[in-house]
Amino acid sequence: MGPPSSSGFYVSRVVALLLAGLAAVLLLALAVLAALYGHCARVPPSELHDRGGPHAASSPPGRQEPARTPKPGPTLETVAAPTPRNWRPPGPWDQLRLPPWLVPLHYELELWPRLRPEELSAPALRFTGRVNITVRCIAATARLLLHSLFLDCESAEVRGPLFPDAGDATVGRVLVDEVWFALDMQYMVLELGEALQPGSRYELQLSFSGPVYQDTREGLFLNLYTDQGERRALLASQMEPTFARNVFPCFDEPALKATFNITVIHHPSYVALSNMPKLGQSEKEDVNGSKWTVTTFHTTPHMPTYLAAFAICDYEHVSRTERGKEIRIWARKEAIAAGNADFALNITGPIFSFLEDLFNISYPLPKTDIIALPTFDNRAMENWGLLMFDESLLLLQPNDKLTEKKTVISYIVSHEIGHQWFGNLVTMNWWNNIWLNEGFASYFEFGVINDFNPKLPRNEIFFSNILHGVLREDHALVSRAVSMKVENFTETNEINELFDLFTYNKGASLARMLSSFLNEKIFISALKSYLETFSYSNAEQDDLWRHFQMAIDDQSKILLPATVKSIMDSWTHQSGFPVITLNVSTGVMKQEPFYLGKVKNQTLLTHNDTWIVPILWIKNGTTQSLVWLDKSSKVFPEMQVSDSDHDWVILNLNMTGYYRVNYDKFGWKKLNQQLEKDPKAIPVIHRLQLVDDAFSLSKNSYIEIETALDLTKYLAEEDEIIVWHAVLVNLVTRDLVSDVNSHDIYPLLKKYLLKRLISIWNTYSTIIRENVATLQDDYLALISLEKLFGTACWLGLEDCLQLSRDLFRNWMNHPENEIPYPIKNVILCYGIALGNDKEWDFLLNIYNNKTKEEERIQLAYAMSCSKDPWILNRYMEYAITTSPSTFNETNIIEAVAASEVGRYVAKDFLINNWQAVSERYGTQSLVTLLYVIGRTISTDLQILELQQFCSNMLEEHQRLTVQAKLQTIKNENLKNKERSARIAAWLQKNT
Repeated sequence: MGPPSSSGFYVSRVVALLLAGLAAVLLLALAVLAALYGHCARVPPSELHDRGGPHAASSPPGRQEPARTPKPGPTLETVAAPTPRNWRPPGPWDQLRLPPWLVPLHYELELWPRLRPEELSAPALRFTGRVNITVRCIAATARLLLHSLFLDCESAEVRGPLFPDAGDATVGRVLVDEVWFALDMQYMVLELGEALQPGSRYELQLSFSGPVYQDTREGLFLNLYTDQGERRALLASQMEPTFARNVFPCFDEPALKATFNITVIHHPSYVALSNMPKLGQSEKEDVNGSKWTVTTFHTTPHMPTYLAAFAICDYEHVSRTERGKEIRIWARKEAIAAGNADFALNITGPIFSFLEDLFNISYPLPKTDIIALPTFDNRAMENWGLLMFDESLLLLQPNDKLTEKKTVISYIVSHEIGHQWFGNLVTMNWWNNIWLNEGFASYFEFGVINDFNPKLPRNEIFFSNILHGVLREDHALVSRAVSMKVENFTETNEINELFDLFTYNKGASLARMLSSFLNEKIFISALKSYLETFSYSNAEQDDLWRHFQMAIDDQSKILLPATVKSIMDSWTHQSGFPVITLNVSTGVMKQEPFYLGKVKNQTLLTHNDTWIVPILWIKNGTTQSLVWLDKSSKVFPEMQVSDSDHDWVILNLNMTGYYRVNYDKFGWKKLNQQLEKDPKAIPVIHRLQLVDDAFSLSKNSYIEIETALDLTKYLAEEDEIIVWHAVLVNLVTRDLVSDVNSHDIYPLLKKYLLKRLISIWNTYSTIIRENVATLQDDYLALISLEKLFGTACWLGLEDCLQLSRDLFRNWMNHPENEIPYPIKNVILCYGIALGNDKEWDFLLNIYNNKTKEEERIQLAYAMSCSKDPWILNRYMEYAITTSPSTFNETNIIEAVAASEVGRYVAKDFLINNWQAVSERYGTQSLVTLLYVIGRTISTDLQILELQQFCSNMLEEHQRLTVQAKLQTIKNENLKNKERSARIAAWLQKNT
């Protein structure tokens, strides 16, 4: 007990004991109440508590969580013991969305990464920072939530209220009782001594530190690379979708736009870049006397946190001016000197100008920097004023002429520039409508490039790059809708998963369909109105539909069966797409959802909604008027077809509709007759469509496989390589290749296909031999040649095999004579398959001297093409005995097992070396190998044999997993056997 009070008040021992007991009870009660309300201690702001739940995130990858010691600061009275570390009461920190208590207005952000050129090998690079966030209070609150992840908060203060008339001067400070983190939803929570008042403005002042990431491209990350023979480093940022919170505490939601004043402190030998032009530079000295450069930047427009961007680099740049605004491309010094950035620079300005003119809205920033990062996971990011690209998607090398690289760069640069309007200027309200950003940017990347290159086959390229892939993956009940309800999201990682095929490809396809059933003029007019209305703001999907509806209501030519919202919601709010079936004898058209593997009794599967489907169509080669299928079935007498030789109908003009088309037997028969009679009467895009739709529908039991095969009879007259590509991709599948030994299909297929393929083969083999340079601007040929050449060699076409030998040997003898890139995989593989150890050893030597991962993977797989068991066995020995860095790009054993000869060699090798394989590639690699080796099984006896084979290699849970997977493989193979038998019977009949 402490000293008596100065008043001389006397307390007896009994009373004292009673009071002491009462005090203890009161303290216990306070502790319980504190636990219930989550306000457990008044501690210095730096003495932080993690109140993550049982699923709270751990330390960021690559570093240990540092011990948290109190930092110097005001000492606050502790009123209760802290609650257990992993417990917290329910509260707003359990919700994915921020509570609507505060609105950010402005960020003053300073970052200081400790990157020095002489310390590139430092194991754990970190940064410090300060941010002052001006906010407006919307609802009275004594608790502030903002986003923060893996940041250590050094101090936290709240000043205000601010008085705008007095230059935001403050007359007070709001006491911060406590700072803690709710890691599940990635919040920093500030507990205040008093409530903020609605309508008032305040400034949150936060100091923090955090890790620079090295193994992932999220938040602030490090790239190590070589330039001009020297090891170098750069820092860059990636904030989208939810990684700004890894760099600074912020209100990390797309609707919470604010302005930013950004300052970057960096080593004097580096250049700092950000969204805006440089405002000024000064010098700063750290506690050790080292000098640093302080670079400040002009204030940004209102923008979301995910667009804030920084880079610190030792790069050079090239520049040009477009309409008075500077454009700079930054890259490694040797790449700039070699002119690798010139192509991107020359197309960037015209793309900006095209989109400015198209939307009649000027690009609002005074400059654009584009930086080529050595490692950015093969992606690009549209940060306002500082676009970032993986250098493989931006820089054009001299040896890229015979690749699709130039076209790919054009499309990706167009996509990211398109975001300056769709995403940066107008941003979706929340991530559930990210397709408004990505879908329209993907759509316009094709519009821009097609305008610059009118000779490009725009429909065929859109099909190949966008439509084909997403139709293959999208189907009822399993895939997701493009636009999802916000309440469907419960975790942050679900936001990251939205950046998928459906957001990009399906979004672009729906934008294209919308444009097709309106017209280009109305489509662009509505988008102009939408962009003008919501500039520097946010929009919902319904806002976009409203502006399209306004454009429709302002004219009388285009009549729709329902509102734009009703039409488009039927496509964006449900998964999958319809199959449209037309009976050409009756004119009856119906729709049904597309299922993977349709069954006769589909009642167990529920997909209640229908689509409002625009039907653009052609009859006998002539475009017809738009009609609508707005119910499950409808009759269109004008679509009936007679027995006339020249009467045929094709639905889905130019494949602008997001659906597949089926016909009754007579309809398919008429189309087949037309193809055999005069295939050129049917446009290329529709020959492509017929093949792709028919094979997909047959694979999933909507039509017979024979119907699809009938469409290939005319192929001797087909001179478009993209159509051939569609046929070969659908017919010469991996399953079919693997199943050759079990059926008589190979000789039949060889005879059938080679007879038809010889004409297109002669065309392109002649080009390869005589003037391969003519292919450099033929994008469709560049993406299709590998499948054509690979099939011709697989079918044993002697000219293909001889060409492979010649090109490979010519390269061996004269390494400057590179194998043409579009067919390099094929030539390398068959050069090894047709050669001996001399060719194999040559390729191994080339492999050992290559540094680019892509090239090493290509060569590693080519070496697995040998048909000599002893060479393959030696290859696998190398793989498990040499240094891990020698064959570190791929699992060599899997590569060997994937070939017909290699499957048996790998199986035998595994019996004797499974422990070494497991140590080298991990236990999971054994599981994968078993799937590869067992890919052709079709009986329970074969499964049993494989189970016995692997019994000593795997743990019990792995054996159960393998058994289930092998059973699935067996069932799939049985289905494929039946299909292959029908194909063989059809070939027998038609060969």
